[in-house]
Amino acid sequence: MLNALWLGFFLVAAVAALAQWLIGGQTEVFSAMVQALFAMAKLSVEVMVLLFGTLTLWLGFLRIAEKAGVVEWLAKALGPLFGKLMPEVPRGHPALGLITLNFAANGLGLDNAATPMGLKAMRALQELNPRPDTATNAQILFLVLNASSLTLLPVTIFMYRMQQGAPDPTLVFLPILLATSASTLVGLLSVALVQRLPIFSPVVLAYLLPLALVLAAFMAFLATLSAAALAQLSSLMGNLTLFALIVLFVALGAYKKVAVYDSFIEGAKEGFDVAKNLLPYLVAMLCAVGVFRASGALEYVLSGIRWLVDAVGMDARFVDALPTALVKPFSGSAARAMLIETMQSQGVDSFAALAAATIQGSTETTFYVLAVYFGAVGIQRARHAVPCALIAELAGVVAAIVVCYQFFG
Repeated sequence: MLNALWLGFFLVAAVAALAQWLIGGQTEVFSAMVQALFAMAKLSVEVMVLLFGTLTLWLGFLRIAEKAGVVEWLAKALGPLFGKLMPEVPRGHPALGLITLNFAANGLGLDNAATPMGLKAMRALQELNPRPDTATNAQILFLVLNASSLTLLPVTIFMYRMQQGAPDPTLVFLPILLATSASTLVGLLSVALVQRLPIFSPVVLAYLLPLALVLAAFMAFLATLSAAALAQLSSLMGNLTLFALIVLFVALGAYKKVAVYDSFIEGAKEGFDVAKNLLPYLVAMLCAVGVFRASGALEYVLSGIRWLVDAVGMDARFVDALPTALVKPFSGSAARAMLIETMQSQGVDSFAALAAATIQGSTETTFYVLAVYFGAVGIQRARHAVPCALIAELAGVVAAIVVCYQFFG
């Protein structure tokens, strides 16, 4: 799948570039594609340098948590649930605790902590992999749920809207929560269908239904807060959670007689090893994405969608929000630029801008996640990970558009 996907980016880009040259007379397209190759190669190194520091820091603290028994306790507590969803992972395996920490960090928007925890979990799952170059069912489920981007506090979206002068920056809060919930649910169900997981078994429902009720109550509480109060709560929860985790890991380590400094250094060395192996995968995927964008293929896709919408007589206002949706699987920075451009050109509270903000907050950079998580453990055959992740991504986009019509249409 990854081989075909990577090749497809370049072939589609070549066809689009030839069309721009032969039909549109735009000879500069080839220069733009070559510049995109070098720009993406540079970006890959910059991303890797950032990951070096983040991974080294958090994998150091995670090693203390492992030796203090935190990860083992989480694994035992969630053993029955993961026994149904990831039957090939033994109960009590450290990967289960790491997965739980990763999901919690993602939900709170703690990206700097979530990625190292997720990579640590993926490496733990790789230890159980009988075919190291092929993704297991457990690894696929974990990656798809990561790519579905369930986030309870999308504070970055509020910040972008505030910067563009929105009178109520948190206007898209509930639409984002509904859309990101739909994305995660569809991602889980798509993997469950392919892997034939007992998603509606009493054990699974006993875990998921109370969690859903707690999330619903939390969403209802957040919806009552003002923009200033919500931003303040988000900042407090994020920073307090991060620091509380560090103190918890170190304090428990000291209580359990763990040599906390030596353990941190041991884990930090592992983070260094993980980060340095990511560069080839990042360069490969980001360069392919950069060429695809620079060739004009994305604009052709957008024009085709607009024509189809007009042809069937549907409301086409949402099409102006689709640039954010179409580039988000490939590049978070490009999607952010598309969102800001839509806000500036259409108006910060226009339907297109509200829909784009909702899409940005409820979807993930799927191919970046794929490159980082699978690249960290040398996975080359992704099996059904890509289609399931893209189905979840599509569900998030469709849900965002539908919800925006309900709220703002």
